[in-house]
Amino acid sequence: MKDYKGTLLLVVFASGLWAVAGCTQESAPTTSTDSSAAAPSIDGSQYLTETEPNGAKDVIDVRENSQDGDEVVIVGRIGGSATPWVEGLAAFSIVDGSLDACSDIPGDHCPTPWDYCCATDKLPTSTALVKVVDDGGDVVKADARELLKVQELSTVVVQGKAQRDDAGNLTVIASRIYVK
Repeated sequence: MKDYKGTLLLVVFASGLWAVAGCTQESAPTTSTDSSAAAPSIDGSQYLTETEPNGAKDVIDVRENSQDGDEVVIVGRIGGSATPWVEGLAAFSIVDGSLDACSDIPGDHCPTPWDYCCATDKLPTSTALVKVVDDGGDVVKADARELLKVQELSTVVVQGKAQRDDAGNLTVIASRIYVK
């Protein structure tokens, strides 16, 4: 019986260490930097521009003043939720520059400052979805972070076409993206 208790204690102790190590890793605010992840098979440079498009307007302005099909130039920071990325596709949400990410607030140590949890009441009217599409109009099947070399809170200027739904949500079908 003594051997069984010793083994049980060892298993419980080892499980506790594993759980603590797992929690520590999950709570760290990081983006995917796994070098073993497959590189995108598509060259992202065709969607990027080194010259900032002229006439960029904030997300709120474009949401309020654009119609479905309008050509727009919009500027915002990637974020708006804990996961602003559309998994497996070159699509992500951006937030108006007038909103503060948690990391912009002195003393706030939020592990996911790009979720704008301090401004949740303003998010519904301050965000837009950006979709990078290929020549056929299909959303590019590549992770936007890898394709465009961006991360949460990156500021982007997107030139493209406004797409509105019945609820008033704004999607920008990107033709060019400038990363600030």
